[in-house]
Order: sequence, then structure tokens, then C-alpha cells
Amino acid sequence: MPPRKKPPAKSKFQARKNADPKVHLAPYLNYLEAECGMAHNTLSAYRSDIVQFLDWYCKQKPRAFSDVDLKFLSKYLQHLNKRKLAATTIARHLASIKLFFRYLVLEGILAESVADLVNSPKLWNYLPKVISPEKVNELLMAPCKRDRYPLRDRAILAMMYATGCRVSEVVNLPLSAIKLEEGYARCIGKGNKERIVSLNPVAVAAVEAYLNHERPHMIKRNQAEQSLFLNRGGKQLSRIMVWNIVKKNAARIGCSKEVSPHTLRHSFATHMMAGGAEIRALQELLGHANIRTTQVYTHVDHSRLKAVHQMYHPRG
Repeated sequence: MPPRKKPPAKSKFQARKNADPKVHLAPYLNYLEAECGMAHNTLSAYRSDIVQFLDWYCKQKPRAFSDVDLKFLSKYLQHLNKRKLAATTIARHLASIKLFFRYLVLEGILAESVADLVNSPKLWNYLPKVISPEKVNELLMAPCKRDRYPLRDRAILAMMYATGCRVSEVVNLPLSAIKLEEGYARCIGKGNKERIVSLNPVAVAAVEAYLNHERPHMIKRNQAEQSLFLNRGGKQLSRIMVWNIVKKNAARIGCSKEVSPHTLRHSFATHMMAGGAEIRALQELLGHANIRTTQVYTHVDHSRLKAVHQMYHPRG
């Protein structure tokens, strides 16, 4: 009998085609953290989106990533629609998938990304909810003696409104980042980008009162903690705790249940626009990477538009 021919060895590309698609998950997340500099919360969101996509992917007919086409990805978007997810959530899922496929291209696993050809669902332009300057003043005074740490709670509220910081940026502030005499703080935003935020006199006074009267007692339980805002155990305050502080004090002054820490950020931006702030300056203060994110506040400030109309229109 003639000698039996050996089957040709699988190429590197064929081996990749037959590999478990989830083997790319860990390297992809490392890429987002190490090379893209994503913040922890953003990284968690992207991880959740891709895990859901890969779980669904593995339940479909086996195919290589190189065989994925528009029809296949559209089927996944239909799957998300059937779950009755909001358009904004579906758009975020799609953004996560697009970045994942771009990573596969960078790694040489794919020649090109078909995901970039998929259109995001159209989104309504939801206007952010804000509260008036008068209500903000009431909110800052709402913490009282019934609270365990009223000075800390007031300092948090004053800091968030004075700077427009995200709640994650506030809880991650180290004590060394606060310069009360100079009236500013250094915060780390999305993508680990540092920016300077100004502290108004109200915020400076509130933080000073907290540092002088409450934090020294809290830090006794954990001398090594460097975070500015602490819980009763002397550890860094959590985002959930800040959420509860805002909700509790907003309810005291009769605000809507929809008021959240982000409402203070929206209110800061809207009131800045009403005061005449330039949109580029506001973009820097908020730490927005894209000016389009900041432009939403130009639609919110109806009072300023009305004043401009009255000032410059010949029949104003």
C-alpha cells in the first residue's frame, strides 16, 4: 500500500478561526485598561457588554469572527431590541462591539471590521434635568444634626455643585488634591485625564468645616486612608453612599425623586452657561472629550437665548 499522506497542518489563521471566541476577552480588557486608559467604571461597562455579546455569539451557529457580516450583527441588535432595552443602551452595546472588532483588527485576527458599517440607533436628544440656583442653596443647607456627618454631606454637595465633577471623581479625590487656600482641586476624570477644577468660597468653607470637625474623628479608625471623603469606618466613601446623600437631602427640600448626583453636574453646567461661560471653557471644566457632549447645555439654557434675542433683535 502506498504510504498514507499526512493531513496538512493547520495554519495560524485557521487555528484562530477554530479558537474559543472568549479567549480574546481578557487580552481585550487589558488593552482597554493599559493602552486606552479607560477608567474602572467605563471598563466594567465595556466588559459587561462584550460578555453579553460573546455569550449570545456562542449560542449561534459556529462561525469565525472573519465570517461575521452585517446580517449577523443586525440579528444581535434585534436580540437587544427584544429585551426592550433603551435606544441609548443599545447604542452603547454597539459602541462596545465596534471597539472590540477594531481590537481584533489591530491584533491581526481580522483583516477589517464589518462592525464599523453598522449604524447606531437614532437617539432622542434628552435634555438633562436641572434645579434652580435657589433650590441648590436649599440643598446645600439641607444636611442637619439628625445626620451622622452633616458637615461631610454638606461638603460633598457643595463640592459637586462648585466643580461639576462626576460622583466617581469626587469619591476618588485624595486629600492631597485639595488646595483650599488657592481655591482649586485636581481631579482625575475619564481616561485618567487630570484637570483643574475651581472651588468657590461656599465649597471652601464647607470642606474646611468637615476637615476641622469631622474627618479627624473618622480617620482615627484608618490612619492610612488618603481619600478626602470617608465613611464612618474611616474608608473611602462609595458612589452609592454619595447617591444616598443626594437623594436624602433632595427629598428634604421637596425636589423630584429624579434628582441624583448627576443633576448637580447638569445644574452646574446650565448655570455656568446662563452666566455667560463660553462652551469651550465649559467643555474643559466638565472634562468632556468631545464638544458635542457639552453642546446639549446650549439647548437647556432658554433664559439666555431669550435675553440674547431681546438684546439683538430689532423688534426685541
